[in-house]
Amino acid sequence: MDYQKFVGIVQREAGRVSREVAELATQATFQTLAERLSRGQARDLVQQLPGSGPWLFPDSDKEPLRYDEFLLRVAKREGVDEATAERHAKAVFAALGRAIDPDELADLIADLPQDFAPLVAEAQGRIDQRTPADELVRRVAERGHLHVDQAERAVEAVLETLAERLAPGEVDDLIARLDRDFHPVLERGKNGQTTATRRMDRMEFLQRVADRAGISPEEAFDQARAVFTTLRDALPGGEFWDIAAELPAEYAALWSAR
Repeated sequence: MDYQKFVGIVQREAGRVSREVAELATQATFQTLAERLSRGQARDLVQQLPGSGPWLFPDSDKEPLRYDEFLLRVAKREGVDEATAERHAKAVFAALGRAIDPDELADLIADLPQDFAPLVAEAQGRIDQRTPADELVRRVAERGHLHVDQAERAVEAVLETLAERLAPGEVDDLIARLDRDFHPVLERGKNGQTTATRRMDRMEFLQRVADRAGISPEEAFDQARAVFTTLRDALPGGEFWDIAAELPAEYAALWSAR
């Protein structure tokens, strides 16, 4: 995930603050975090967040910062009080939990002392909220009265088609929210976007799902509904409704209550 998309996540996690505030909070937190991390760990983070290098590369050797000192430095760099600095730093760590690989996040956490637990909890909470791929498929199978292999094909067909229809940034948010097993189909859909797919109506959406899953358009409606309603319940926070807001009103039948 690139730096600008990351800042957009911070903006939402911090309570939909302005873009300017979110960017300043990100830079202040990253600059201070860079003073606490090893050079190798900072380099690994930059590789996963292209464009963050100016703030994540340390100017000096690793310092043994305590949590209170960390917040003081963030507050000074932002020009805010410590309470605001902590709230913003938590938003940055929540975004990290969505933006970087779980293994990389685990390495980052291992590099921090125990008193950083409030920030660590924000990052870990985002991972803990991700529904495992097999569990999401099982829920779709149960909801749609499908065999597991049918449900898996339905999930992949809907996600790939949805990724063709959504704005690229929204697809990136969905990638951050879903199990990594679903990332290839989402990336494939995003890479297949055209001007036409971004205007796709519900009929065309269901036809594409049908073609990908090898089913009829009528079956595609029922299976897509099972997938959408499962996503509605599985995605944390307001992520599903951010997706729904990008789609025309005619799509609402795919997730409305039965």
